[in-house]
Amino acid sequence: MSIFDPRWYVEQMKHWSFRSYMLLMFGLGAITASTVSHAITPIAIWTWLAAVLGFTCTIAITNAKPLNGVLGLVSALIYIFVAINAKNFSDVVLQLSYIILLDIPVLISPQWAKDAEKHIHGLTGMKWLNTIAFFLVSWGLLYLMDTHLFISPRPITDSVAAAIGFTGALLCTLRFREQYYFWTLQGIMSIVLWGITASQGDASPVMFLTYIMYFMNDMIAFFDSHIHWFHKDASANRARDEKLSQEEA
Repeated sequence: MSIFDPRWYVEQMKHWSFRSYMLLMFGLGAITASTVSHAITPIAIWTWLAAVLGFTCTIAITNAKPLNGVLGLVSALIYIFVAINAKNFSDVVLQLSYIILLDIPVLISPQWAKDAEKHIHGLTGMKWLNTIAFFLVSWGLLYLMDTHLFISPRPITDSVAAAIGFTGALLCTLRFREQYYFWTLQGIMSIVLWGITASQGDASPVMFLTYIMYFMNDMIAFFDSHIHWFHKDASANRARDEKLSQEEA
């Protein structure tokens, strides 16, 4: 179906794990409540929109839905505006990397997400070394950018969080399950980054809360048996639930 067809979005929201649905409702409610509890400004509205779309996108990735390409692209563009306003410049680069590594490939080839379960694999010893080297090089370049090209108030935290996310995005594109180790670490670092940013008055607490929601989604990926990234029987579990749902209908 076309991404311009509303039915496509309805279809994309089906057959998620039950915990994913629960987290989605809780997260959207918490993000909205946090937004309206503070002063409503243009940047606050944009932050809310980026948080809602970005959070939904991460859960779509966890459930292998091509919907993440559309939501990720739009949310990343808004995140870039929010991050520039907050002076977290490495986070701007991170969002650009998400567009290139995650969003555009899914939009160009929706089959990428549909076939994800068939091609998931793990990192070997040498690939782990390459991954660590990639992270270190990314961190070094981002830190130099934050201290020489753009002056960030939080260069170490900003660059570390972005380098971890950059590495996770690369592993996601290459379908390595270890991406979720990096998503988890990146979520923790982003909680710290946006918590500091909010405490220094450069952003609202909404981004801080949003990354807490991201972290909770990572935990679902690890422990929910219906999520295929870490559970080989996820497809069977999901098919069983879909059959039961059809029988009940």
